[in-house]
Amino acid sequence: MQNSFINIDHKLEQKIRDRVNEIPDFPKPGINFLDISPLLLDASLCSEIVSALAEPFKQAKIDAICGVECRGFLFGVMLAQRLNLPFIPIRKKGKLPGKTVSYEYELEYGHDCLEVQEGVIGSGQRVVIHDDLLATGGTAHAAGQLIKSLGAEVFAFSFIINLVFLQGTNNLNQISTKQVSLISYN
Repeated sequence: MQNSFINIDHKLEQKIRDRVNEIPDFPKPGINFLDISPLLLDASLCSEIVSALAEPFKQAKIDAICGVECRGFLFGVMLAQRLNLPFIPIRKKGKLPGKTVSYEYELEYGHDCLEVQEGVIGSGQRVVIHDDLLATGGTAHAAGQLIKSLGAEVFAFSFIINLVFLQGTNNLNQISTKQVSLISYN
């Protein structure tokens, strides 16, 4: 499973590609945003996607699925349900009630902060971090660092889409070399 893509049926891959919308110049000029929202309009396709995402983790000893705000919640919750595991949201600063643990990180265009509620992840637990898309890996890396700061292990990262040309996997290797995605864009 190291730095691998899940071998999915070519029909499923094509269904995903056909539904993902590419929106030019969003959120800023020069960025082509890949919108997974249209995938959510097809319940049968969502089920196929979740089955494919769950496959490499069926026999793994993991304790929870963590989803990164906010698009990582969409399939992250479904993945947790399919694997009969708890779902833990990783949110932007100030979005969670109660006591939180946070991790600040730098982005290409500034800095940000991720948080998780205190006490929801214990030392020694093994988690999968899910997000919809891997670009440069900055946010996923920060989520991984947050999980590690709690004494837990990032068993793997999970994505629907990997923008291979941005080499985000390189940014994640120091946290976990187990990285899976359904499709890639070169």
